[in-house]
Amino acid sequence: MTNVILKTEDLTKHYGGVHALESANFELRKGEHVAIMGDNGAGKSTFVRQITGVEQRTRGKIIFDGREVNFAGPLDAREAGIETVFQNLALADDLDVPSNLFLGREMVLFNLGPFSILDMKGMRRATEEGLKRTAVKIPNLNNAIRNMSGGQRQCVAIARTATFHSKLTIMDEPTAALGVQETAQVENIIRTLKEAGEPLILISHNMRQVFDLVDRIVVFRRGRMVANLSKNETDGQDVVAYITGAKTGAEFEGAA
Repeated sequence: MTNVILKTEDLTKHYGGVHALESANFELRKGEHVAIMGDNGAGKSTFVRQITGVEQRTRGKIIFDGREVNFAGPLDAREAGIETVFQNLALADDLDVPSNLFLGREMVLFNLGPFSILDMKGMRRATEEGLKRTAVKIPNLNNAIRNMSGGQRQCVAIARTATFHSKLTIMDEPTAALGVQETAQVENIIRTLKEAGEPLILISHNMRQVFDLVDRIVVFRRGRMVANLSKNETDGQDVVAYITGAKTGAEFEGAA
């Protein structure tokens, strides 16, 4: 299991009587890019929320980077090396690019409690390196996030993954609200992460995007994993059949 960066065993989440996620067994190998697909309410986002500590699971195990983890919240997951780009981006509109990248983990010159002095130059330098690593081009790093285009905002959120050398990147519908050119820029960042050998989980409804970018496709339906497909051994019609239930996934045993 040395090349496995993430593994879940019997990962389950119930909201009262609602079984949002049931017995998800999943593996992601180092350097691998995997897409998670499924209809709305299929369990995709619930799965990610358990992994990242946004919610606490009902039962099951999460093994990350070789050890079992129990994240109390997203900050724990982030500190362990999981960077997540959620649909709402979680950016502070009134702050500039370096302040957003280092939000909650600021670099400090002098730690004087509430009067600590921030290392603004160090954060800007690290931001420039992170942007360069992902080939993200932001003309003015001092610009407030609210003054940026949707694509630039998305790229800033993604650049956090490179700035902090994450062990795993998770992207939840990263291009859903973007135009053609902005989508292409985000997809190029994903390819850059692939070339760097960084593993990624991509939640997407975009079939063309999935087949262009990932190695493997996992399909959720009604809270269960129903398919685990190599991109090179399937096609869009096959994936849609699992998403809609035309194929039941009865033969699927859940292991990657």
